[in-house]
Amino acid sequence: MLASKLAAAFAVVAAAVSAVSAAPAVFSDPKTEIVFRPHITSPQAGAIWPAGSTQTVTWDTSDIPEDYKNQTGLILLGYIQGQDTDEHLDVAHPLAVNFPISAGSTQVNVPDVETRHDYVVVLFGDSGNTSPKFTITNSAVSSLPSLPSGLPSFSPLPSGSSPISTVSITSVSSATQIVSSVSPSVSPAATVAAAASA
Repeated sequence: MLASKLAAAFAVVAAAVSAVSAAPAVFSDPKTEIVFRPHITSPQAGAIWPAGSTQTVTWDTSDIPEDYKNQTGLILLGYIQGQDTDEHLDVAHPLAVNFPISAGSTQVNVPDVETRHDYVVVLFGDSGNTSPKFTITNSAVSSLPSLPSGLPSFSPLPSGSSPISTVSITSVSSATQIVSSVSPSVSPAATVAAAASA
């Protein structure tokens, strides 16, 4: 009985194998997923872009796959604080859209943003590639108003320093006059006495 069950199971397996081997094998061409991430060549690390200026973002096109030659791109501005991985991308205000990736460059208008030293641009085609950190300066946002001309110059002194480094005292009256003009809160008599004993 066991032998007949084994013989039946073997016959089923043999029939299945012959059916599979008799049918033609059809394999679809496997699609290889290619991710193209062009290296951004400008802006370079440490570059400085003034707000309101027109700048050129460039990238390497030497290894664009043939299927991507007609693809369009998108450039966004962001910033990366310290070692954070968040790019803080401004998706609401793209710097450039619908330009050909194969062009290798596009011009952008630098927005009116605060001065920072950790801005990046991200180039999107089928995948994003991030530039090195660079600076955008904005004199309208980050500088103080200038003083009217004709005012006397002033430079604050470090704590404990004196604006007079050497004074020649020829008489007690000249010492009193010098001390009174430099610091009215200091007793001229005490200063003259200290200078005379030195």
